[in-house]
Amino acid sequence: MLTKVYSASIQGIDAFPVTIETYGDNGAMFSIVGLPDTAVKESQQRMVSAIKHSGITFPHRRTVINLAPADVKKEGAGFDLPMAIGVLTAHKMVSAEHLEDYMIMGELSLDGSVLPVKGVLPMAIKAREMGFKKLIVPEDNVTEAAVVNKIEVYGVKNLSEAIALISGTSDLLPTEIDTRGIFAAESSVFDLDFSEVKGQESVKRAFEVACAGGHNILMIGPPGAGKSMMAKRLPTILPPLSLGEALETTKIHSVAGKLSRGSMLMTRRPFRTPHHTVSSVAMVGGGSNPMPGEISLAHNGVLFLDEFPEFPRQVLEVLRQPIEDRTITVARAKYTVAYPASFMLVASMNPCPCGYYGHPTKHCTCTPSAVNKYMGKISGPLLDRIDIQVEIQPVAFDDMANTEPAERSEEIRKRVVKARQVQQSRFKNEKGIYCNAQMNTRLLKKYAWPDKEGLAKLKERMEKLNMSARAFDRILRVARTIADLEYTEKLSVEETVGTPVLSRHIAEAIGYRSLDRSDYGTTF
Repeated sequence: MLTKVYSASIQGIDAFPVTIETYGDNGAMFSIVGLPDTAVKESQQRMVSAIKHSGITFPHRRTVINLAPADVKKEGAGFDLPMAIGVLTAHKMVSAEHLEDYMIMGELSLDGSVLPVKGVLPMAIKAREMGFKKLIVPEDNVTEAAVVNKIEVYGVKNLSEAIALISGTSDLLPTEIDTRGIFAAESSVFDLDFSEVKGQESVKRAFEVACAGGHNILMIGPPGAGKSMMAKRLPTILPPLSLGEALETTKIHSVAGKLSRGSMLMTRRPFRTPHHTVSSVAMVGGGSNPMPGEISLAHNGVLFLDEFPEFPRQVLEVLRQPIEDRTITVARAKYTVAYPASFMLVASMNPCPCGYYGHPTKHCTCTPSAVNKYMGKISGPLLDRIDIQVEIQPVAFDDMANTEPAERSEEIRKRVVKARQVQQSRFKNEKGIYCNAQMNTRLLKKYAWPDKEGLAKLKERMEKLNMSARAFDRILRVARTIADLEYTEKLSVEETVGTPVLSRHIAEAIGYRSLDRSDYGTTF
């Protein structure tokens, strides 16, 4: 008898359908075809044990399993459960009456338990797109899959429960969750807050500007100045994830196997902090079994690179294209996959090898050439993609001893959200442009060109500080964001869209270009 069981596999961050065709007949041969990898080939032994432990005698007869489409490699143990169902229905040991209603996935343990698998969320989305009415997944993955509406999702603990569902004899109910309610309740809950940061008001302001315009930011300062502490609190002032962004972000983490058991949607923006020993493949993704890298896991969130110059030059240079295109394409001989990579880059570094160049009280032991060499580890093209470069000094004792609470993240976030609303209104007709950091030259001339006084001030400061030409566009982008933050305090979102960029906005933006000074590394 020939039966068909429907499942899915992952390619990139999306799923594609896999039809498991099982043919049972007289004989003793057992074979799996359709480009299975080693894990799929080994599933025979797991199926034999799982079926026996479920109280059913394994049919030691001729069985041929074809995984269609046959020209695409099938990887992982997620086909165990659907193949076991296929074997039992093909040999008429289980009723196949309701089989076509289900898409099935899950790994089998030797005792018949169903173990969790990666990528269940995109598989559930694909099942709904294909018109399946029901979905069988491991119990540990059921809340993840139940995020997808308009499809009944059943979480099974073992093979026996799956057989009962297929046979129509189970009283198991589909899992239902209030996605929007849970998302709204958890999207603004954080363990950290900017009110815990003492002093550093100028740096907090730079963070607010960066979040408001989607700008990348680099912090330069001595050890213990609070760079990492403030960076970890950055997600608390970023705009909340939309439901669409949360779904896309969760898909990536689901494919990478980064979701904890029983988790649902990601309700907060990701914050990724790879160590400086990370490899290029780990950063961009890929590998023999393609997986998203750190820049994709930071999609819709923050990629924090501490000790920036300590990262290998090759790893830093691979960031250049994703920062601009907000996607990364991994091309290998056997596959090509595209991963989204729209992240906010936040980096921190010491000003020199010893860390105390420019420190108000501690002496720097580095020579000017050592400082220049240390700063030279970061290439010009990469610095060109960082709009805000801010210097940090140690926190004064009076600030540390101050017991009055600082401004809470919630208050800063309100201003950031309002500024982002202005940008969404401004760029609603511009494809692929969502914030000020993404403006091209045409949009800069249209929305961020300063008045005569501001242009004169920009010329004067660029000549006086001998700034590079690449700083010009960056200053205008940041000035546009500063103007948005100022005007939204006084005007409505609609009124703020067309407001001018003035000299005071230009002056503040210039202050955020520390590394463009030609004398940096020789004097302060």
